[in-house]
Amino acid sequence: MKSLCLNLIRAISIGFGLFIHSVATAGVSYSLVENHAQPGQAITVRALVFNDEANALTWTPPEHLVLQWHHADNSITRSLARIKQPTKELRLPVNQFAMIEWAAIVPSAAKGIPVISIEGAPDLFALDTSPEGIRLASQPANAPIIDAGAAPIGQMDPIIDAEQLERKGISPTTGPAVAQAPLSPLSQQAFNNFRSAISSHDPIYFIVGSEPKANARFQISFKYRLFNTENEKEAKFHNHLYLAYTQRSLWDLSSDSMPFVDTTYNPSLFWRKEKLWQNENSPFYFGLNTGVEHASNGKSGVDSRSINDVFIQPEFNYVFGGGSTLSFMPRFKSYFAVSSDNADYKDYMGNVAWQLRWQQEHGLSVTGAYQQGKQGRKTSQVDVSWPLQRTPLNMNGYLYAQFYRGYGETLLHYNRRSQSQVRFGIALTP
Repeated sequence: MKSLCLNLIRAISIGFGLFIHSVATAGVSYSLVENHAQPGQAITVRALVFNDEANALTWTPPEHLVLQWHHADNSITRSLARIKQPTKELRLPVNQFAMIEWAAIVPSAAKGIPVISIEGAPDLFALDTSPEGIRLASQPANAPIIDAGAAPIGQMDPIIDAEQLERKGISPTTGPAVAQAPLSPLSQQAFNNFRSAISSHDPIYFIVGSEPKANARFQISFKYRLFNTENEKEAKFHNHLYLAYTQRSLWDLSSDSMPFVDTTYNPSLFWRKEKLWQNENSPFYFGLNTGVEHASNGKSGVDSRSINDVFIQPEFNYVFGGGSTLSFMPRFKSYFAVSSDNADYKDYMGNVAWQLRWQQEHGLSVTGAYQQGKQGRKTSQVDVSWPLQRTPLNMNGYLYAQFYRGYGETLLHYNRRSQSQVRFGIALTP
């Protein structure tokens, strides 16, 4: 028992390391594109909208923003910024980004470096409005480095020893001006396009069980949208094409070397539209996912396994009054170019994966899947998740539990029946 506990703790620690990700908050973050502009010139206010909640985010960008210009003499000027490309509604799937821009004019009364804020938002910016020839922010800083806060209030702080700074690779006498273009518009646009195109696909989790001995199962999955669109309502057919990659491993934690039992590599190309049909007066909506996928375990010889299939997955959804959604998503498969090492794969896993999911908005999610092959070979899986932000831990991610029984838990042993298995752990996306 002691050995098992140590193995579980060790596995969960490694799992945290495998799945560390940047912290983000669903909502809107504003920034100012320029850092220098003179009175009468145009500037751009940019909003980055990111959705890391459990459900799709809907947001309508305002046509106008109100800017407050805080001047050195304590006076305040208010002006308007107008949206560049009017958008009635912006719908963001989970873990996707969008960028919106507004244009504004620098007020005639602006001098020096006023501080700018957006009414209703906590963001603050500074803009150098000095004449072109004497930009304040573009002047090199010819000054020593002080030990800020070391002197009593009202007195000059002492200068830090030059040799001490030089040993750290810091110039003690001068510093560069503010960079006018930290990132070229072309590079910045390419980076934003990438961030808005990549998102989660299947659940990303790390879970641990103990049947028959200590073991772990983890999965990494993401998809990439091939053609971005700024307005989902105007999206064309090609805007719904995706490339996806999922990798799932079963890990033996009970053996001395803790080897991986098997790993499945699963790339796919598909077309998916979440709301192919929707009536605003009805709680029902219909989606469709169809494409081609490949799965293999990357091994050679007698342990080699390889599957190819074409699939179509209609998605029937019903939204309850409380905000939860019930989804029925059967996936129908037709196999082709199946490896001779696993030619009877469909006899164990069948041609249909029946899937049912109930999901609360930023709450409990329960997903069940059932497959049946020939001669009564049955496989079932149930996944349950709960957001960690709604626990005393107040963390990102989800508590995750999974029940599995049947065939095909690994490609290598697709024809062996797994005993009932319950695993617990964490997930980045449910």
